[in-house]
Amino acid sequence: MCERNDSDKIRQGFKTIPLDKAIGTVLAHDITEIRPNEFKGRAFKKGHVIKQEDICHLQRLGKEHLYALTIGDDEMHEDDAAYAIAIALLGEGVRIAGEPKEGKINIISDRDGLLKINKDALLQFNMLGDVMCATLHDNTVVKAGRVVAGTRAIPLVVKKDVIEKAVATAKSGGKVISVKEMRKPKTGVVITGNEVYYGRVQDAFTPIIAGKIKAYYGDIVGIYYAPDDEKYIQDRLWELVEAGADLLITTGGMSVDPDDVTRFAIRSLGANDITYGSPVLPGSMFLVSYLPHNSKVIPILGIPACGMYAKNTVFDLVLPRLLTEERIGRRELAELGHGGLCLKCNECRYPLCPFGK
Repeated sequence: MCERNDSDKIRQGFKTIPLDKAIGTVLAHDITEIRPNEFKGRAFKKGHVIKQEDICHLQRLGKEHLYALTIGDDEMHEDDAAYAIAIALLGEGVRIAGEPKEGKINIISDRDGLLKINKDALLQFNMLGDVMCATLHDNTVVKAGRVVAGTRAIPLVVKKDVIEKAVATAKSGGKVISVKEMRKPKTGVVITGNEVYYGRVQDAFTPIIAGKIKAYYGDIVGIYYAPDDEKYIQDRLWELVEAGADLLITTGGMSVDPDDVTRFAIRSLGANDITYGSPVLPGSMFLVSYLPHNSKVIPILGIPACGMYAKNTVFDLVLPRLLTEERIGRRELAELGHGGLCLKCNECRYPLCPFGK
């Protein structure tokens, strides 16, 4: 047994009490126990009154001293601090999950949707020191109840002015952590290409597009096949708009081949803010544009041929963001270049992989 110093030591706002004098002491913080391959968790909870029978257990955990808090008027306990900063970080669609545990508190999604992180505000928050917040990646599709972030004050006792600054930083960043609802799209699809229209090859796009739309609880308003004819494609797109489509998807006809006229049909339809090309592989010839119609704006997506054979493309990165009414343009697509290379793994694990992160 190690030699003990019987004098109480005051350090960083708490007293250090020798274990043999700790009976009757109220624990100031949780004590964690780790048994390799068996258990990791709380052995003693903050507020527990130490009894004689606890001493041997604490010794097995390597404890020779316990802490008794002496919190000053200008200080906060880690749990109180964690709760204060968690509240400040919350935006719409997220909430705190239970009480702080060992000074940490989780933030969970309160609904199905798309996780949005204000990365600049999060950086400023984490630059403060003595506080931290870790999140899932921005633009992660989440289900209700999913843990999306964890935050805590790092010291057991933290200065109030640090927490006040952290709270102010989080609030000045607006909604640092939020989950946006995604609308259920009413989708119209035009499959282009002479080879499909005239039955020379079998359509491979329809089941893929339909499956991805249904994954977001959307409906397919209609699917048309069109030859490489600009006017014909344009007319089919208008019919889908009149049928109630609030999302239009065209497939094929997006390359520089003179027969590929799909993007010209989209322009002739009256679409604006047309962005052609993305720094994502697969999907470099992707197109996104917007069609003003009555009091709303209908997004139009042009998916190149890679959408037939690649399981995940730029389409998968853009679609959920569009369903939150986010406007995707040149800048938003350009930002996807970092992380926009699909590794085409033999066993695809998307979205649990670097693609789009």
